[in-house]
Amino acid sequence: MARKTHHVVPSSDKKGWSVIKGGASRASVRTETKAEAIKIGRIISQRQGTELVIHGKDGKIQCSDSHGNDPCPPKDKK
Repeated sequence: MARKTHHVVPSSDKKGWSVIKGGASRASVRTETKAEAIKIGRIISQRQGTELVIHGKDGKIQCSDSHGNDPCPPKDKK
């Protein structure tokens, strides 16, 4: 089963950042700063139980946070 995701990515117009649900063609939210996009994206991801994937300006994945069913939970968590 594919995991559900939200991505923080540079906006297509290069003038800000977007939060996009995995597989969607339009942004859920657009912000001026990456920090704002991460803050809002984290809230959305937590509410929907998805993985939040944060990208850099070059589009490469910088980090991710799981807010749902983590396929690889830490060993100290059950």
